[in-house]
Amino acid sequence: MIRGHLFALRIGLMASDAVTAALLFALISAIRFNDAQWATMWEALGVDGRLGAGLYAAAWVTILWYLGLYRLRVHWSRATEIGDLAVAAFGLALATMAFLYLVKLEDVSRLFLLILFLVQPFLTLVERVVLRSVFGRLRIRGYNRRYMIVVGVGEFAQAFADRVEENRQLGLEVIGHLRAPGEATIATGRPILGTTDELGRIFHERVVDEVAICLPLSSEELADQIVRIATDEGKIARVPYQPAIVPLPDARTEAFEDLLVRSYVNGPQRAVGLAVKRLMDIAGAAIGLVFLSPILLVVAAAILVRDGRPILFSQTRVGLHGRRFTIYKFRTMRKGAELELDEVAHLNTRQGPAFKVDHDPRTTALGSVLRGTSLDELPQLWNVLRGEMSLVGPRPPLPHEVKEYDIWHRRRLSVRPGITGLWQVESRDEPEFDRWVERDLAYIDQWSLWLDVRILVQTIPAVFVRTGR
Repeated sequence: MIRGHLFALRIGLMASDAVTAALLFALISAIRFNDAQWATMWEALGVDGRLGAGLYAAAWVTILWYLGLYRLRVHWSRATEIGDLAVAAFGLALATMAFLYLVKLEDVSRLFLLILFLVQPFLTLVERVVLRSVFGRLRIRGYNRRYMIVVGVGEFAQAFADRVEENRQLGLEVIGHLRAPGEATIATGRPILGTTDELGRIFHERVVDEVAICLPLSSEELADQIVRIATDEGKIARVPYQPAIVPLPDARTEAFEDLLVRSYVNGPQRAVGLAVKRLMDIAGAAIGLVFLSPILLVVAAAILVRDGRPILFSQTRVGLHGRRFTIYKFRTMRKGAELELDEVAHLNTRQGPAFKVDHDPRTTALGSVLRGTSLDELPQLWNVLRGEMSLVGPRPPLPHEVKEYDIWHRRRLSVRPGITGLWQVESRDEPEFDRWVERDLAYIDQWSLWLDVRILVQTIPAVFVRTGR
């Protein structure tokens, strides 16, 4: 569980270590050579100064990696890190001297190298302390917070929940416990949300990202049932246990302090890939909002002139693990259209807990054009930038639709909703909601960055060949 929740910190440390090392190389060069054009002075020695700074930064990050300074530790010791950084600087100094000797660069200033290798570990330590402090404050303030329930009210369950909450940099909040059959109701310091029989109800009423199952070995069958329920709904199930206990099969083992945790995940959990996906979302949404701004302004002006205010339509939708958010679109219907929903309910062309009218009589003339070209969806780029949506993913449902979901439908909520998705490019006109969900779950199970790119590319022709919604 540490690997996933501290991945952002790990990437941040690597990036900041590289940047500070390159900047330190440039700064000491400028001071040592008494020249702001420090790169020119290196060229006089037959060395590309900027390339040298880059190679030095890469070497520094590499040796820190080799010494384990990017291992994801819950308990971080400053004293241990000072020693590790000192060893890293000494090792890099030896390697650098050997390299300079081999390539016959004996004119490189020894004073420059001495200052560089003495200052580097202290600068890195300060930079890491600051970064950890910033990261910890963001977690404490709720940034990217995830919610966990703990199954069990015994001493082990309480101790595990306490450990999770003590390590605030994980960004996990224990919202309560569930009591298993036969367990006495005792004070936990956190609310007891109900019994294990009410797990499904709690999933539907609360935002829950993870379930920690802290039950005795005699409750193995119950634990298996809870794992199946949790993974069927797209939640992450954690089963912590003492290292001496035989590990459970078919799960990933991770360390958490003196415990091992078996993690069951039904869906995409590749930390690097998901981080890149989020970067793609941010870049794509930001670029889209900038380059499409003329179109956005024209559409907004057209709505204002033809149909009046409001220009945007906002609506509550359900996102990742039941989180509610406000989605934005250009208004395509006449004012008060939502109050007329009962009057057009019989026109629904979809089967199941979804509402869709291909030729909605409430749609304005301009709205029909916007819907037919999907221009009405462009404001959702703001939702993507805010982290509520992704460029690619299942479409976000309405709260009343989610209430009608079967258990297997709810797994489509295990990823961020998207502006476009697999069913939109493969089966846009499919009338059965179950078929929609099947395509969404196929996307979740087969997810890759390449699949996202393919869906984005295929979305354009899928929009232009359609005849309306």
